[in-house]
Amino acid sequence: MKSTIKLFFASAVIAISLIGCNNQDAAKEKEIVDLKAQLAQIAQENATIAENLKTFDELDFEVYSNQDWKRLHESHSDDILVHYPDGHTSKGIEDHIKELDPMFVFAPDTRIEVHPIKIGSGNITAVVGELIGTFSEPMPIGNGQFIQPTGKSFKLPMSTIGLWNEDGVMYEEYLFYDNQAFMKQIGLAN
Repeated sequence: MKSTIKLFFASAVIAISLIGCNNQDAAKEKEIVDLKAQLAQIAQENATIAENLKTFDELDFEVYSNQDWKRLHESHSDDILVHYPDGHTSKGIEDHIKELDPMFVFAPDTRIEVHPIKIGSGNITAVVGELIGTFSEPMPIGNGQFIQPTGKSFKLPMSTIGLWNEDGVMYEEYLFYDNQAFMKQIGLAN
């Protein structure tokens, strides 16, 4: 009888231990499944960020530099809100194009060729690049008046921050470069 009780007790201890191990194994399996899901989500977010940054490269190196405004719809929403270096804003893609055009009148070779810094998080991306060109044509200043070209080149650090929707289209954009440095480089300020 004592050996039966001992055997019963030992069997109960083993059963309880196995149940505990099974519960621990199940908890560990759940942790692994949760981690895999988190890693998959991070991988998807990183892929989206990489795609948005690739679009930024195409936007600056091809669309902006070649003034291919009909392609701006590929990366910008119709009602995009754009913040410019001097603090003003525009709303809508057509107004944004009207804001971009004038620079190419007096500096038709304006371009962006590199983004040495590219970062992103969630639906926000940011690039740093160089805005390059030459003041080679008369600059309209209103009322039929112009500033004659100085022939001076400019090379400015610039930055653009974009907010993107789920479809990979930018709905808000912040443009930054130093206007004072720009005016100095083209010979219009000291």
